[in-house]
Amino acid sequence: MAIITVTKIREKKNIKKITMLTAYDYQISVILNEMKVDIILIGDSLGMVALGYKNTLPVTMEEMIHHTKAVARAVNYSLVIGDMPFLSYQVDTKEAIFNAGRFIKEAGATAVKLEGGEEVIDKVRAIVNAGIPVMGHIGLTPQYCCQMGGYKVQGRNDQEAKKILKDAQLLEKAGVFSLVLECIPSLLAMEITKLVSIPTIGIGAGKHCDGQVLVTNDLLGISNKKMPKFVRKYANLDKITKKAIKRFIRDVEMNSFPSEEESYQ
Repeated sequence: MAIITVTKIREKKNIKKITMLTAYDYQISVILNEMKVDIILIGDSLGMVALGYKNTLPVTMEEMIHHTKAVARAVNYSLVIGDMPFLSYQVDTKEAIFNAGRFIKEAGATAVKLEGGEEVIDKVRAIVNAGIPVMGHIGLTPQYCCQMGGYKVQGRNDQEAKKILKDAQLLEKAGVFSLVLECIPSLLAMEITKLVSIPTIGIGAGKHCDGQVLVTNDLLGISNKKMPKFVRKYANLDKITKKAIKRFIRDVEMNSFPSEEESYQ
């Protein structure tokens, strides 16, 4: 089974849609890898999904490295990408290269993802020049949520749209191998996808991107929280899990678990 590489992701543009899902642990990663998801992203959404933070900002490099290691141990097919957390690359170029390198050298990832456009171009270029593949991320960038005033659709006015278009071109020139487009109008995503020669992967950016990404927990319906408009729940594991736990509690309280067959003699 040939592993997915950065080159193979680039070659999929205009040929076959790219699939990307998040993972934070070994067990889910085994399943995603077995199902041949193209890209497994250890997103900094880890902060909210797995660690209980209110947003992605508190997530540390140590937390990201720890969880990326767990994912990488499970994978022999999908491309593993580590999400660079807030302030791991924005402050200093040398620090950005060092932290990106940790994902590759320590954690077993093949590439990193970072948020932002023109304001981080020097960091992107330096990381790429160090031999580390980079996935860009523009539009709604959750690490900039304080600056943006929350989680809002971006690019609805001409000024925002022009900036996002410019950022896409600058990131391509800086050497990113693909671009995440988050929460932007579908027509803007289509324009960017036609404009750049690298694949675009949408999340809340419509159907015209070269691929799509979702948080796996949202796709599986593990949480009963209110979902963004762009999420499609393919299962309702929250309901199934609660039903199973309820049955376990009942069986223990009624002394019907474990049975004789489930006990050692």
